Amino acid sequence: MIKMAKKAAAKLPKRKGEFAYKGSSLEELKKMSLEEFAELVPARQRRTLKHGFSEDHRKLLARLRKGERVRTHLRDMIVVPEMIGKTVLINNGKEWNPVEIMPEMIGHYLGEFALTRKKVLHGAAGIGATRSSKYIPLK
Repeated sequence: MIKMAKKAAAKLPKRKGEFAYKGSSLEELKKMSLEEFAELVPARQRRTLKHGFSEDHRKLLARLRKGERVRTHLRDMIVVPEMIGKTVLINNGKEWNPVEIMPEMIGHYLGEFALTRKKVLHGAAGIGATRSSKYIPLK
């Protein structure tokens, strides 16, 4: 029972006090326009925001505002404050990974949370794969 409580506590974000992104609270971030928010994010994301979202990105934001659970291939979408608390299913090339958008994800790309490569798990060596197993009878 205690182990389950520890696992549940490990999933929660570890922060002391209220969340702040570069000195701005979550409420302040949600009130900001995209131009004001763009000044806070790193240069790569700032450039994308200043150039404006594509039609697909705007559609994704509109569907998230409705409160729908959205499936998307838009791995290059930047997490903006209005997306906090929503669940997005992000495609990794094979399957849809559900991602709950949390305040710590602000300014990152959606693709960072749905990895496209898995860890390689090699099996045991087959018969004849090593010198010692070369002469093992099959029957």
